[in-house]
Amino acid sequence: MLIARILTVSDGVASGNREDISGRELQGLLESNGWLVDKRLVVEDGSGPVAQTLRALSNEFHGLIVTTGGTGFGPRDQTPEGTKNVIEREAPGLAEAMRLTNPLGRLSRGIAGTLGTALIVNVPGSSKGSVECMNAVLDVVGHAVRLLVDNADPHPTNQSR
Repeated sequence: MLIARILTVSDGVASGNREDISGRELQGLLESNGWLVDKRLVVEDGSGPVAQTLRALSNEFHGLIVTTGGTGFGPRDQTPEGTKNVIEREAPGLAEAMRLTNPLGRLSRGIAGTLGTALIVNVPGSSKGSVECMNAVLDVVGHAVRLLVDNADPHPTNQSR
């Protein structure tokens, strides 16, 4: 069973002034594709809160952590910086694939990488953008997560490599 966790990064959602629509949409997308979402958390914007929460979420965890929000150009949009502070290895191909989903994707500063046996992926905070970006990599992230603990996982048969 593939397990995922979702971290919504938003001052508005953390303060209760906004609904966590992207977190809910991502959970629906992941679950409809066979993932078990075992945690959904919300944290305020900023590099420090993101890094601290990612460390806690990845502790003794084997699975996917999707952050939504904080990837743009706003002054408090620091999710990529917080992620970069904790990841051990970057996965630039995932971030590049997500940026290609639509023209606005080029404005996303999101990154992806590993921390222990967790794969962390930053997606935008808009519900449409978050789902589009996750859909862009959904066919390979399960394989990537399995490889984090078992390098014998065969390549997916529907891939060209």
